Amino acid sequence: MSAATAIAMSAPEFRAAGTDLSERRRSGLSCGEVIDLTASPETIGVAWNADGSARVGALTAIAAIASDARLAQAYPGIAAAALGLATPQIRHMATLGGNLAQRSRCWYYRNPQIACLKKGGADCPARSGNHLYHVAFDLGPCVAPHPSTMAMALMAYGAKVSTDRRSGLSITDLLGDGSNGAADNLLAPGERIERIELPAPLAGERAHYKRAISRSYAEWPLVEVCARAVISGGTFREVHIAVGGIAPVPLQLTACAAALEGKPATAATIAQAAELATSGAKPLPMTGYKLELLTGLVRDVMERIAT
Repeated sequence: MSAATAIAMSAPEFRAAGTDLSERRRSGLSCGEVIDLTASPETIGVAWNADGSARVGALTAIAAIASDARLAQAYPGIAAAALGLATPQIRHMATLGGNLAQRSRCWYYRNPQIACLKKGGADCPARSGNHLYHVAFDLGPCVAPHPSTMAMALMAYGAKVSTDRRSGLSITDLLGDGSNGAADNLLAPGERIERIELPAPLAGERAHYKRAISRSYAEWPLVEVCARAVISGGTFREVHIAVGGIAPVPLQLTACAAALEGKPATAATIAQAAELATSGAKPLPMTGYKLELLTGLVRDVMERIAT
């Protein structure tokens, strides 16, 4: 083990519910100081503004987000994404901030005996090794997909993140563009997420979330999609499509969304636009199958929204 890897493994870390940190400590991957976070009115629960926008505290449980009826009505894609991840037991413990700040699920990263970029190593062992579940959009030196389902859903809604040091961060500001293989996020040492701001929903907007997984329950998504759109007079007026499981960070499918806006909300239009979902993709030797999943999921989600 290199000196850099040892330092990375022993750095202080925050603990909320600890659903990720506890696992890393059991395996020996993390062994530094633990700083427990205490909930406050600013960091837990959902608060509503007069314009219909909402603030969600970073220590709010994923299960609370999934079961909040008002949140589900205003932001159905976010509620559905929360309901779809992990297991009921984990959803009741895991927090929104923890989901955003969790570490890579790559099996090479999770092995404390293997050096990788995220542990101070010189390269990404997954690139030349087993990367069956890794990226189909190769954006940087690390080829592990970002694990946060909630980050992908929040991206679809244009959410902003506030920490104890900064405010108004987009999901890209928080997680980067995938070019930094050494980090899962761009939080400074000791910086912690405090709340997420959701803009007021658009009048008449619809949304849907769907994931492709290799088994029925409790599985990390191979590909996942959260989309929202306004349909007026049978025509797409505004479309936002975010995807996860396919890149080092969640992505917005801007070309696909642009191909739908101003067009009839028909199966033929959706099928044609869905083919643009893979624009810019650079699959690895073992991940080409994800492109077909991505195209199919985008088509399915947008057809559901148009129904």
